[in-house]
Amino acid sequence: MSGFIRKRLIEDNAALVQLLGLCPLLAVSNTVINSLGLAIATVFTLVLTNTLVSLIKPVISKEIRISIFVLIIASVVTALEMFMNAYFHELYLILGIFIPLIVTNCIIMARAEAFASKNTLWLSIKDGFFTGLGFALVLIAIGAIREIIGNGSLFNQAHLLFGKFGHYLEWQIFSDYQGFLIAILPPGAFFVLAILIAIKNKASKNT
Repeated sequence: MSGFIRKRLIEDNAALVQLLGLCPLLAVSNTVINSLGLAIATVFTLVLTNTLVSLIKPVISKEIRISIFVLIIASVVTALEMFMNAYFHELYLILGIFIPLIVTNCIIMARAEAFASKNTLWLSIKDGFFTGLGFALVLIAIGAIREIIGNGSLFNQAHLLFGKFGHYLEWQIFSDYQGFLIAILPPGAFFVLAILIAIKNKASKNT
């Protein structure tokens, strides 16, 4: 793994180290499918935003760059929201306000300002993808842990994202499981995130 990728996935992970974008991370990560849906949306937004910012940076004056970045991010998220509403309507309804709230995700603005506006197109695309992937992996991990502990299942309602094939992915791990309510409530997300941060910090000290 190159230093560029390792830094974005592990050393400077947006969720575990920079602690950015915690609102969607904690709010919708009660199942793997919810987490995966928002994760894909976030990665897509990061890559496309970084791409557009890198392409137009030579013609943007410094005085209005933040306003332009916000406009680009909002346009990308609006298009994404319309796409999800059209093709993944049930998942769109579940994720609700957290899709348009991607506009306010600090990770996206931070990468546009700190990296894409100062680097080449290819590096900006890579930065957006691997920064988003690092965030997505944490989001999916939290969703998996919360779903297993909270419902005793994995990939519940996978058909919302994968269509008919999703029914083959749904897995009830524990039969007659009564559930563990706090795991699927917002406090459960804080507990799982804290454990993941502790594991990451412990691993970093040992390397």
